Amino acid sequence: MQPMVFSFETLTEYGGLGLDYSYSAAVAEELGNINCGAIPMAIGVQTDMATPALAKFGSDKLKKEFLAPSISGDKVACLGVSEVGSGSDVASIKTKAARKGDDLIINGGKMWTTNGAQADWMCCLVNTSDGKPHVNKSLVCLPMDSPGITVAKKIEKIGMWSSDTAQIFFEDVRVPRSHIIGEEGQGFTYQMIQFQEERLYAAILVLVPLEKMIADTIAYARDRKIFGKPVLDNQTVHFTLAELQTELELLRSAVYRAVALYVKGQDVTKLASMCKLKAGRLVRETSDKCLQYWGGMGFTQDVLISRMYRDMRLVSIGGGADEVMLSIICKFMDTLPKPGK
Repeated sequence: MQPMVFSFETLTEYGGLGLDYSYSAAVAEELGNINCGAIPMAIGVQTDMATPALAKFGSDKLKKEFLAPSISGDKVACLGVSEVGSGSDVASIKTKAARKGDDLIINGGKMWTTNGAQADWMCCLVNTSDGKPHVNKSLVCLPMDSPGITVAKKIEKIGMWSSDTAQIFFEDVRVPRSHIIGEEGQGFTYQMIQFQEERLYAAILVLVPLEKMIADTIAYARDRKIFGKPVLDNQTVHFTLAELQTELELLRSAVYRAVALYVKGQDVTKLASMCKLKAGRLVRETSDKCLQYWGGMGFTQDVLISRMYRDMRLVSIGGGADEVMLSIICKFMDTLPKPGK
């Protein structure tokens, strides 16, 4: 299976601009200037998480019905993969799509669905057979106004407040079998490819927030005085900030390298997983250490650092937890335990 080397913006016949993925990466980095994590994440679901498989593998009919209006902004997309008890373990999803003539009858549910409370359609991963878990799944374009779909609740979160996250149930939801993206039974593979862009997006998105957290903390620590001198004058403070800045630049280099290789058509699963792992850990470390230097003010909702502390914690969870990234990296390094040992 060849990796995707473009975003949906490539497809000019459906409203795209004819640009390669590096332009999507540049946009993602620029979105980091929005002073929260939620809005860039919600946009990223539309551009880099719910639509890449459709852009690469979908039929012309599906692209006209779902992709073109997603590109124009007339329809909002969401991605339905995670379920209760099946978050990072994609192979264990339970949602079932049974054949009935030319239709599929879908039963089950999805959890942690970003944009789910407002989406017009879902790129939904379902089991379309009883075969082995890596070859029995399909991605389906699912209109969210279909009878039998219930948005059960809008989940309240500790961060990402301006992005809705929904729990959704399906009860005998009927869609045409022609709504399957690409080949039936290839949904797991397609979703793993989509994850490449999602994980790259997550890593790209933290670059500007990391810069802002460090810069804002330098400015505040220079003005805030304790025991008669600026907080910034303490060696432990400015050395820590120097370390964080160094880590940021190393992450930036890795991300740019991954994007360049992806544009060339290479499989960047290992490198994207490394970038996602490092991005999640670095943004946690940076927000925590910087908040500490803000003192009591850092524990209020009045400053950006507290919002970054809450919002960016998700980077180590969403799109595959840190532990999943480590497992993927180990697999590529051939360090996992062998069966029977």
